[in-house]
Amino acid sequence: MPEPTDPRDHDHDHDRDGRHPEYRIRAVEEALVERGWIIPGAFAARLRRVARSEEITAGAVVVARAWVDPEFAGHLYTDATGACASLGYGGGHGEKLIALEQTAEVHNVIVCTLCSCYPTALLGPPPEWYKSDEYRARVVREPRAVLAEFGTVLPDDTAIRVWDSTAEIRYVTIPRRPPGTEALSEDELRDLVTRDALVGVRLLA
Repeated sequence: MPEPTDPRDHDHDHDRDGRHPEYRIRAVEEALVERGWIIPGAFAARLRRVARSEEITAGAVVVARAWVDPEFAGHLYTDATGACASLGYGGGHGEKLIALEQTAEVHNVIVCTLCSCYPTALLGPPPEWYKSDEYRARVVREPRAVLAEFGTVLPDDTAIRVWDSTAEIRYVTIPRRPPGTEALSEDELRDLVTRDALVGVRLLA
């Protein structure tokens, strides 16, 4: 019967023959990029965020940049997939991303009526209510009532548009910048952006 090996010896062998975990991660990333499933640098960007113990979502980073950079905002509304990729954020599954601008005239809200398709790469795992049968059915039929239950009461003359995510297309709403935030830095603005605002069920104060 073979003698058990010491895991530390195994690690040392990997270091010596060039198969250190870092190299294996690079190989996996290259393979995924080649298949179009992620963008180059996606792993590195995620690891940097983890190393800094960032709790902020990628969506908050994107929104804050759009608030302070009109050129980026224009790119975001014409090609959200490319704009997010320019900041190191990809869709993760090859889906197309569309950014929806919140205005005083039109309020956008996101749902997936078939399952729970959701911009996970930007917002993290979906909340339980987003996946519930009740939300998925009711927000399409009576969006104003559902939003009111989240505390979002909109004027009667504000149109509400419900966008149905699919496996191919994901949506994210871009909330309006709160008034009185002109003196805040981009980093400080990120702290104002919430997941629920990015889904469209809540407004930012």
